[in-house]
Amino acid sequence: MASTSSSSPAMATAPVASLSATLAPVIALLFGYAMLQMGNTLQSSLLTVRGGLEGFTATQIGLVGSGFYIGLMLGSLRGGQLVRVVGHTRAFAALAAIASSVPLLHLMLIHPWLWPVGRALTGFCFAGLFIVVESWLNGASASAVRGRILSIYGMTGMIAGVCGQMLLTAAPPRGFVLFCLISMIISFALVPVVLSRAQAPAQAEGAAELNLRRLYEQSPFGVVAAFLIGVSTGAYYSLGPLFAQRIGLDAGSVAIFMACGSLGGFAATWPAGWLSDRIDRRLLVVSLAGAAAMALLAMILLVPDHPPRWLSYSLVAAFGAMVIPAYSLVLAHVNDHVSPSEFAAASGGLLILWGAGSALGPFAGGLAMGRLGPSGLGWLILSAQALIAGWGLYRMRQRSAPEAKEDFLVMPVQPVSTELVAVAQEAAVEREEIAQAEEAGTVAEDGEAPPDRPAAAPAGETDRQA
Repeated sequence: MASTSSSSPAMATAPVASLSATLAPVIALLFGYAMLQMGNTLQSSLLTVRGGLEGFTATQIGLVGSGFYIGLMLGSLRGGQLVRVVGHTRAFAALAAIASSVPLLHLMLIHPWLWPVGRALTGFCFAGLFIVVESWLNGASASAVRGRILSIYGMTGMIAGVCGQMLLTAAPPRGFVLFCLISMIISFALVPVVLSRAQAPAQAEGAAELNLRRLYEQSPFGVVAAFLIGVSTGAYYSLGPLFAQRIGLDAGSVAIFMACGSLGGFAATWPAGWLSDRIDRRLLVVSLAGAAAMALLAMILLVPDHPPRWLSYSLVAAFGAMVIPAYSLVLAHVNDHVSPSEFAAASGGLLILWGAGSALGPFAGGLAMGRLGPSGLGWLILSAQALIAGWGLYRMRQRSAPEAKEDFLVMPVQPVSTELVAVAQEAAVEREEIAQAEEAGTVAEDGEAPPDRPAAAPAGETDRQA
């Protein structure tokens, strides 16, 4: 997504190949992104806790969470167009200004039917902001280090989310200080990003063509799993603070509770990615989903209504380790089953499915908590994880795993664009070119042509379902 605004001379420098040299100009972008994530996660937990203190029902609080993901999904579809029209810097400044104002509107207009509108506006703005940062990072990094830079970006978001959760302890949720703090954090995120010397992409990128029917034909497991993962994570991030509040935790303990879940996901992401490169990715996703379902069932049936804090923290950390890495694993699985030229389109389709699930999850979780109490959230996520496991086992019986695999990349907690997948696409194309060059070199040395190979099947006829 290219900027149409003028660039400073510093931003015109060519990308360099060294990881340490590349980190120097993009560290400001990563810092600004971290501040955005801190403000966003703090706002999410604060609105849930404050809504509970104001007497909002679980369904109303769930709608607030759903509003954010609806806005995020719309922003992921339309935010890139705004960037192409006005440029990266102007788009970032405008969206950040709006996003920093919304927390103050929440404070001024405390109403269960107005807050979802504000959260939808926040979600749209944050989608555009993340698109700008991701495209800047992509343009500032040479292909040799771009995958590592963008994986660092994904992990930075997770750590910033933990810090944002812990800021809930900075002031009482019933007051106004935390709302002002969120506004300040988002505003200050403008400074390092706008002043960054990182290079923006020089050419605009067309939107990838989305074809959900074809995506399902290529990877039925990936399509269903992405939607159900969205249901699980959307419900957890939106209603987890309310769950913690209703089992007797105070605001400080709620912050630790949510931070433990994020830390569990952070700790498990790299090991899960490493393991998925060596076994059938579906087997790993099914194992994690099955373990999460069984753990949630045990928690619902065996854990008392007001468990000790250490037990709550331990259980939610284990839950995060089993659920949060799943989207990155599913995306890697889908990339294994599509051609490199289709990576961006497949990622766009998964984003829509994940966003739809994330929008449904908080609302459905709110309804479940309204009828069943705090355990309703557990029953909803348990059902989603059990469906992932069952569908994965069925698909594994229908189709074997591919022999060749693409690189695993750490996705952000809230993916909004296909920039990260473009990295995998570029790497896959480069590997194919190297393989063709090596084959040509072997032919030249042997002095004879290789045996004829059948022509590649058209994209629509490729039998790579999983």
